[in-house]
Amino acid sequence: MDFLREKFIINGRIQVMQTRGAKKEHKAMRKELACKEVARLFPEGLLDHLATLHQKLPGEVFISGGTVRDLLLGRKPSDIDLTVVHHARQWADQLATVTGGTYVSLGRQEDAARVVWQGEDVDFSSFREGASSIEEELHKRDITVNSMALPVHELFHDPLCANHTSLPIIDPTGGRRDLAEQIIRVTSSSSFAADPLRMLRVFRFAAILDCSVDPAAMEQIHLHRQEMERISKERIRYELDLIMASDRACTALAGLRQCGLLWEILPELRAGVGMGQPASHHLDVFEHSLEALCQMEEILAEPGRFFPENSAAMHSYLQTGRYHRLLKWAALFHDIGKPATYGINEDKGGRITFYDHDQQGADIFSSIAHRLRWSSEDTRLVARLISGHMRPFFLANNQRQGNLTLKACLRLVKAIDKELPGLFLLSMADALAGKGEGSPDAMEEEVSALFNRLREVEANHVKPVRTAQPLITGQDLINELNLKPGPHFRIILEEVEEAQMELKISTRGQALSLAESLAEKLAKKLA
Repeated sequence: MDFLREKFIINGRIQVMQTRGAKKEHKAMRKELACKEVARLFPEGLLDHLATLHQKLPGEVFISGGTVRDLLLGRKPSDIDLTVVHHARQWADQLATVTGGTYVSLGRQEDAARVVWQGEDVDFSSFREGASSIEEELHKRDITVNSMALPVHELFHDPLCANHTSLPIIDPTGGRRDLAEQIIRVTSSSSFAADPLRMLRVFRFAAILDCSVDPAAMEQIHLHRQEMERISKERIRYELDLIMASDRACTALAGLRQCGLLWEILPELRAGVGMGQPASHHLDVFEHSLEALCQMEEILAEPGRFFPENSAAMHSYLQTGRYHRLLKWAALFHDIGKPATYGINEDKGGRITFYDHDQQGADIFSSIAHRLRWSSEDTRLVARLISGHMRPFFLANNQRQGNLTLKACLRLVKAIDKELPGLFLLSMADALAGKGEGSPDAMEEEVSALFNRLREVEANHVKPVRTAQPLITGQDLINELNLKPGPHFRIILEEVEEAQMELKISTRGQALSLAESLAEKLAKKLA
């Protein structure tokens, strides 16, 4: 495989994956950090507590890993990573005791623990794998940009930085250089053998730090990709979700595909490679799915550009943070059912078909989500979007032909309920990813206009009915029509509600009359 290319080409669009060194070099290439800048990381009083513990637990103490990386980038670290020579759990246990913080053990095999105090996470870890120095310990980490350290034990007794103007950055693997050049490299050739999950972490950090992946790392990942089966599904899901939550999931998934790791993690996607589609598509099934993910990222960055009349509604919907991640999953998996439903319709000139791929796709996705230990709530939401992703296109076709009915609009609004914005974000990504000769010229405008129409239906027909007292209830069917309770009650009441939304009925008497008629029809069907 050719991992030496400086760019990925994703569906005809060039994605820059080369080193880009100039802009951040002045920050990342610093050899030391100001003492006061480092001291500000610690909540008030924490350095004093650490100084007290240091008298009982002497030895070197370092700020390490992502904390140093974020300081170099001018970002606020999400936690404080402290590395000690040994007895990390003892450090954490005693700190929790003196501060009243919460002690959390980290891992079963590693000597590592966390203290949660005043909303801050303070993580302790001992030198790993028998390392005898901080330099040796850093060499045993996974990637260079996370393999830097700052000696802070002297700061414990000098919290105001009276005796120290700066602290030296310990960087034995070249992390500062790689951070400046925006490239992810592994610390050693044995990195992935120690923990295969590190292969996925390479792409996670490339995504969140806007970095490229070193070609040598790509080659190593390709060679070790099958070892991912040793890793628990929960750990894999965690890394994948962090990738999807980033702004560069599209590029990361393209990289995973290029080195073959994607097929080890999500083998169901591979069946779409090379599978042709109808004339409305210009890409095969897999490339179309990846392109839909790419388009979804662009839409989420600026939803108002694609839905100008409903920008506020889209922004409001996306305030739920996990929706960004879940919508990207929906985009990647929306056509996962196509390989299982592939067919040729000879009556239509050999046209390729994927009948019922939306419903089968929802089932296939649900099995993938179960394997990756997704929550049931997230699984249901994404499966719902996948199963419904064709419905807007059916309505758009009716709209184009001038026969879009209120009933059809009502049924989609009621079926998808509060996820209507999400469904249309997915439809927009799907439309933008399908640019074959048979695709309508103004499909994106049609999708936007249809969403506007359905929002009007929701506001003028659905909400007024659902926020008011129902015209009749199940008790009325028993008392007024002498019906026996059963599954048919739900059918009758939903039909009555829909008739009210269509403005066909508006009184209790009309509702009872319709319910009686419906009950008679259902009885005849069952007779």
